[in-house]
Amino acid sequence: MASARLRTRPSWLTPKVARTEILAGLVVALALIPEAISFSIIAGVDPSVGLFASFTMAVVISVVGGRSAMISAATGAMALVVAPLALEHGLSYLIAAVILGGLIQIVLGSLGVARLMRFVPRSVMVGFVNALAILIFMAQVPELIDVPWPVYPLFAGGLALMVFFPKLTKAIPAPLVSIVALTALTIAAGIAIPKVGDKGSLPSSLPVPGLPGVPFTFDTLALIAPYAFAFALVGLMESLMTAKLVDDITDTHSNKTREAIGQGVANVVTGFFGGMGGCAMIGQTMINVKTAGARTRLSTFLAGVFLMVLCIAFGPLVSQIPMAALVAVMVLVAFSTFDWHSVAPATLKRMPTGEIAVMVVTVAVVVITHNLAIGVIVGCITAMVIFARRVAHLVEVTAVVDPDGTQVVYAVTGELFFASSNDLVYQFDYANDPDKVLIDLTDAHIWDASTVAALDAITTKYESRGKTVEIIGLNKHSARMHGKLTGELAGSH
Repeated sequence: MASARLRTRPSWLTPKVARTEILAGLVVALALIPEAISFSIIAGVDPSVGLFASFTMAVVISVVGGRSAMISAATGAMALVVAPLALEHGLSYLIAAVILGGLIQIVLGSLGVARLMRFVPRSVMVGFVNALAILIFMAQVPELIDVPWPVYPLFAGGLALMVFFPKLTKAIPAPLVSIVALTALTIAAGIAIPKVGDKGSLPSSLPVPGLPGVPFTFDTLALIAPYAFAFALVGLMESLMTAKLVDDITDTHSNKTREAIGQGVANVVTGFFGGMGGCAMIGQTMINVKTAGARTRLSTFLAGVFLMVLCIAFGPLVSQIPMAALVAVMVLVAFSTFDWHSVAPATLKRMPTGEIAVMVVTVAVVVITHNLAIGVIVGCITAMVIFARRVAHLVEVTAVVDPDGTQVVYAVTGELFFASSNDLVYQFDYANDPDKVLIDLTDAHIWDASTVAALDAITTKYESRGKTVEIIGLNKHSARMHGKLTGELAGSH
């Protein structure tokens, strides 16, 4: 009986795993504080709004999410989406948009939008990861410009600690050691450099639930709906891409549909607690999964709990953490997140030009727009266009005339769709062919109405010259599509 209980006990209850998860949660919480404050400033709201959002997002998603060890909190991308609404109409409308956005995410998740992730090509995924690493690094650069000179040796010392400390022991996360050591040093030596407290004041009490103070009218709905929809899409895309990334890192599978619905639930709860909403945070997730080695929901839950405990119980001490320590952590995260193998000369030599182009486009768009969602969409569109062009050129048409000259057989090979069937019309010798023409599609497949329209056009051209056309060799799907549409598309050209 006791052994059965042990087998069903969650892995995070074992002392070794629990220690890893607790320390990981603490490191992530420390890294979340300045980020949440910064994103609050971007959104034009009080720092407590971002910190409350990070607390509720992490705690709720740890229970309802579909990806273990992934960190969700207030993010820059979501802050940018709702910033214009907060600026023009105030915090209440922002919170109303967050709640509506969460409800939209629940609906989209229930409709199976997460299944669309299978259509994201690997080159877009690599571009997404590399762009993310660049954005994380770029976000740290302002913290190293026009600052007192002690920032630079402290920053270098923080990096050195995180690189060399794991060689001594991996029992304690190196980022935590670095943050504690640099904080102790700056306090003891009285070094005057930028600290977490300079970013904004920390909350001194827990958030209280309540409804947003907006009129519940159609006008309010019309005002917040566009922001809520954009919020929902950006949040889902970033969260699902991050979940896929964590899947690859941990060699485990996550429930993307549950994650999509969970993100919606977390945002609804966050809105009712006065938070600015959020989604998966890739930088903090990398700290949790790659740097600290966390693998369970406990680290995500504790990241949110520790965040509030640090703010409320240890606010004055947390405010003394030097920004140089946290910048060093994030720079190392950016370095480890970047897929260096993808840009190695040997890899680039072997990769098809189209795949390299997709990766470069994804990175460039993300870096220019500072929006991961836009980059992923443009990258996917680019990949589809390149794929369509490549497949379109794989269609071949060969003609064999019977010895007696009474008929010609055209053998068509390849995938027939809008891109490849456009050139199909020009592959036939209408004037000089004999009176009977056979078009053999045994080794071809009809995918769309454009191909049926092209075949109708070929038939019409021959018939206008008094010649007969017979299409043979259609597979089941092609025959069904051709039979349903042939002769019905004449008005379209």
